[in-house]
Order: sequence, then structure tokens, then C-alpha cells
Amino acid sequence: MKEDSKLTTESIQGFVEEIRQIISEARTRAVRSVDFCRVQMYWAIGKRIFEKEQQGKERADYGTYLIKRLAQEIVPEFGSGFGERQLKFCRQFYKTYPIGNTLRSQLNWSQYRMLIQITDPDKREYYELEAVNEGWTGRQLERQINSMLYERLLLSNDKESVLAVARNERIPETPQEIIKDPMVLEFLGLERKAAYYEKDLESAIISHIADFLLEMGKGFSFVARQKRLLLEDDEFFADLVFYNRLLRSFVVIEIKNHKITHQDLGQLQMYVNYYDRYEKQPDENPTIGILLCTEKNDTVVRLALPEDNNTILASKYQLYLPTEEQLRTEIERQKQLFMLQHENNYK
Repeated sequence: MKEDSKLTTESIQGFVEEIRQIISEARTRAVRSVDFCRVQMYWAIGKRIFEKEQQGKERADYGTYLIKRLAQEIVPEFGSGFGERQLKFCRQFYKTYPIGNTLRSQLNWSQYRMLIQITDPDKREYYELEAVNEGWTGRQLERQINSMLYERLLLSNDKESVLAVARNERIPETPQEIIKDPMVLEFLGLERKAAYYEKDLESAIISHIADFLLEMGKGFSFVARQKRLLLEDDEFFADLVFYNRLLRSFVVIEIKNHKITHQDLGQLQMYVNYYDRYEKQPDENPTIGILLCTEKNDTVVRLALPEDNNTILASKYQLYLPTEEQLRTEIERQKQLFMLQHENNYK
């Protein structure tokens, strides 16, 4: 009798969870439906403003006057959400997306407002596609734009490859297509200090693991922290271990609070070899190693590793968002490095 009662209780609990899931999914769909109706409304308003402006295009100030007058008339009735600034966004929205059928129901108005302020069409398309593919929230999309994700990916990839992955036309084949350099960790909320202990950085990353996975990019999942590797009588501990389902490989990360050394690369290479020989399945790809450091020497990295290396990467981390000037400087540095490597290979 007790067993029957227990089974009944478990059955009811499962049933309750199913109903909860149905309600939650329905609410999510309802919210999305309302959000998209709002997007369509602002698009329609922008369309009518643009069309009306075209009728008075011989007057340069007609558009400004029209929007100002419209805001004065409708704000008292419908609220500040239809003020002059918002109506200008509506006009810009329609001009950026003139075909209504191309609007994506997965994106809300706040996300579209961010997208229409991106003037580069390729860059805008990338963020639009990835926001849909990865299910980014408005906050996450804003963070990726502010951290210059698109520009950082272009440091080690060409534009066509980056867009092809975002369009789901191809799957990333190499770590360089996913791993970013520099890696921006501003979400850790750490003060700007000369140095941090490696364990402090590691703990902060674990505390913000969802944000770190967002920064890592497509297809990553967390596996372990301080993974114990026993080699005969010696113990070693890999800082962080992830798995990437797109590359189908383990990813071992070592954190260093100093400029990179060849000893650091040797240590990471040992961890990668361990995973390749004892953890990796035969149908999986070779393990990737990422050395996160405060400063790196590309020549040291190149000489310390085999010429055909494509699994050990060094990435500089920074605890604040890069400025456009910093990124331009890094892009120029990468170009010069590429040209130097090309010249050496030619010789």
C-alpha cells in the first residue's frame, strides 16, 4: 500500500511539473507575441512617417516639423513611449528594414533599437543573426556590441567566414574561428589593479560562469574547475575545462597573471596531451588549450610550439571594455604580424 501511494505521489509530481512547463511556455509565447506586435507597430509608424515626409520632401525642415507635431498630438493620449525621440527611431527602423516580412519575431524593440544604430550593414547582420541563433537577451546583445565582439572575431578571421557561421552556412572548423583575442572580462566587476592572484580570477569566472560562456562564444559548456590530473605520483590541476560541441573537442584553459612564458605553454601542452590520451574519445577532435594571460609575446608562442600547431592558443585578457582606438591598434598589430609571418614562410 505504501509503495502504491509513493508511486502515485511521484506520478502526481511529474504531472504537476508538466502542467507548470505548459503554463511557462505559453506565457513565454504570449510575451514574445506582445513584443513582436510592438515591433510591428513601431515599424508601421515609421513607414507612415517616412511616406508622409516624402510628400513634403521639397522642404528640408518638413520631417523635423512633422515628427515634432505628431509627438505633441499623441503623447498626451498614448504616453511618453511615443515622444519625438522614439518616433525618430521608428523612422530609422523603417529605413533600415524597409521590408516588413524580414523582421524577426525572436527580437524585441529594445534589441532592434540597438541594431538600427549600427551603420555597417555586415556588422548589423552579424549581431542580428547571432542574437537569434544564440537567444541573446537585450542585455546580452548590448554587452556583445559594447565589447566589440564582431571586430574581435575579425582579428583572426575574414568577414565572409564570420558571417557564414552566423548565417548557419557553415560550422566553425578551427579554434581560431571561435576563440577571441583579446578576451574581455569586464563582467567580473574587478577593480583595476596592477595584478590579481590567479585563483581570484578563476573564482570570479566561476561566479560569473554564464557571462563567461557568453564571452567564450558558440557551443561551449562547462566541465570542471581545478581538474585533478594524476601522473604517476605527481598531481597537477588544470584551471578550467570546457567542451565545445561544434568543434567536438575538450577545451583546457590555464589562467596566468603575468606575461606569457615558454614554461606556461609547456604546462598547457602537457594538459592537452593528457586529455588527448586519457579523456578524448576516438571520434572526438584533438583537445584545445587556451592560455589566458595579461600580456603575450607572439614570437615566443610561435617558437615554443610546433609549426603545424593549431590547438594551443594564447589569448590576452582584459578586465575592461576595449576602446575603438585600442582595437584599431590591435588590428594593425595583427596585420603586421600576419605580413611578417607570410614573409618568413616565403623565405
